[in-house]
Amino acid sequence: MKLLRRLVLASLAVGLAAYELQAETTEVQILQDNSRNRAIPVLLYRPNEAQCTAEQQCPVAMLSPGYGVPHTGYAFIAEQLRSEGYLVVAVQHDLPTDPPLAKTGDLFRIRLPMWQRGAQNLRFVRQHLATRYPAFDWTALTLIGHSNGGDISALLLRESPGFASRLITLDNRRYPLPRHDAVQVLSVRGSDFPADAGVLPTAEEQRKSVCVSTIAGSRHNDLTDQGSEALKATINQLIAQFVRHGRCGPDVVQPGAQAHLLP
Repeated sequence: MKLLRRLVLASLAVGLAAYELQAETTEVQILQDNSRNRAIPVLLYRPNEAQCTAEQQCPVAMLSPGYGVPHTGYAFIAEQLRSEGYLVVAVQHDLPTDPPLAKTGDLFRIRLPMWQRGAQNLRFVRQHLATRYPAFDWTALTLIGHSNGGDISALLLRESPGFASRLITLDNRRYPLPRHDAVQVLSVRGSDFPADAGVLPTAEEQRKSVCVSTIAGSRHNDLTDQGSEALKATINQLIAQFVRHGRCGPDVVQPGAQAHLLP
């Protein structure tokens, strides 16, 4: 147990070194799920909590990174949502002691246990933090996930449709997006890799329940803090309009169309 915790702390330190924490608005925690003997590093981006009360709760977003990207690697999204009153909880799913990501074979079948593990992480984090932060609304979550983190989030909502009211994925490629009216879905797509068959909804399904916006000229691995300022601004514009208005929102690129990088 002590060795695992040291490995987790070392891995977390590497990720945090790339992001300058500000104590007033961020908080590092390592949660311990004793039922699975698993440590779960999280980074909280905390809004101005003076306006958040048990009677008037502020919204919550849970952010899951892509494989190989630390949970600290999406500050551009987290900071924007934090500025709009969200508590953002970035969750580290992969630990140094975990098996590496499978890259050959039947990837859906082989990666399914990894996605299920990630879904368990999100369930545990919500249950644990909801009791500690009652001034936030844990019943109408927004889930955000890049790549493998988007697959984790999509699987969670397939298994537990009531877990969140919104899903935002950044170029998830393996697990099908939910198609039901209980969850509002925005999927921001890169331009360099296609999703597997059945992951994205048909044009008819997009018109009914899901907004899919492809950013022209963008790459899968750039949908993080490492992307260009123009790309990050475009992603944040799509997300902001979606969370403010639901579905695609009045100013978001319409389903199936392309969003062009802002100048």
